[in-house]
Amino acid sequence: MAMENGSSVTEFILVGLIDQSQLQLPLFFLFFLNYVVTVVGNLSLITLICLNSHLHTPMYFFIFNLSFIDLCHSLIITPKMLMNFVSEQNIISFTECMTQLFFFCFFVHSECYVLTAMAYDRYVAICKPLLYTITMSPQVCSLLMFGSYVMGFAGAMIHTGDMVRLSFCDLNTINHYMCDIFPLLQLSCSNTFASELVESIVVSTVVIISSFIIFISYALILSSVLHVSSAQGWSKAFSTCGSHIVTVGLFYGSGLFTHLKTSPAGSMGQGRFFSVFYTNIVPMLNPLIYSLRNKDVKYALKKTLKRIAN
Repeated sequence: MAMENGSSVTEFILVGLIDQSQLQLPLFFLFFLNYVVTVVGNLSLITLICLNSHLHTPMYFFIFNLSFIDLCHSLIITPKMLMNFVSEQNIISFTECMTQLFFFCFFVHSECYVLTAMAYDRYVAICKPLLYTITMSPQVCSLLMFGSYVMGFAGAMIHTGDMVRLSFCDLNTINHYMCDIFPLLQLSCSNTFASELVESIVVSTVVIISSFIIFISYALILSSVLHVSSAQGWSKAFSTCGSHIVTVGLFYGSGLFTHLKTSPAGSMGQGRFFSVFYTNIVPMLNPLIYSLRNKDVKYALKKTLKRIAN
């Protein structure tokens, strides 16, 4: 995709998260710690899944991809965000801005579809356990992930292509800590009605399709669990789905709330604050959610550490 258009603007200035100078340094260390925990946590989970054969199952294959997406998501957003806290002006070129926007959209869209595939996996595991191995074969899992990344790529191309076609004349200060869709739309000197319509349709389509599949999967799971009278069955179902439900709630909840707040009619200051949840907090929490109370991951960690020690 060509990154040049008819704009006179060749670079943008990122405002950052807040403008209070006395909070810049404390926030730098806070988000640097968040960045380290996110990178170490996701890399550790990826490594454990690769090194331990008992984690080579469909569920952990999806968790592997989720951790990979969260890791990449953090790598493209947080370093530039940290620069806002220690520099007077955080300048980003037009090409770098569009590149960041593309990968941001790519990983957000891909994560939506990965979480959807994980919901289907949980449905098959609980409702059709005897067919699980056949239904969730390596070929099917690979196809689901390939489809997730292809759909993520398509969504990112639409979003970025839409931004590249716009013109940016004089205003070049992005009221955000990253290159996001609505802050860029506010800077454009072009008519943005068609672009806003396209963005809304794409985002709504992704959210509606993925949410519908997740909802149907858990409705069928709940229906199946209600027919199980034993407490052990309920406990097994919760332990199987609990982590995924928390992850879906955090990701979709923070993303939807941020999208509403960062709409042209919303408050951009509040939007920057709430966007931190899905750009920084969720990628940090996901490896913790899938490992702290997970016996398989704890066993894999002990086994790997013992292997290293010997």
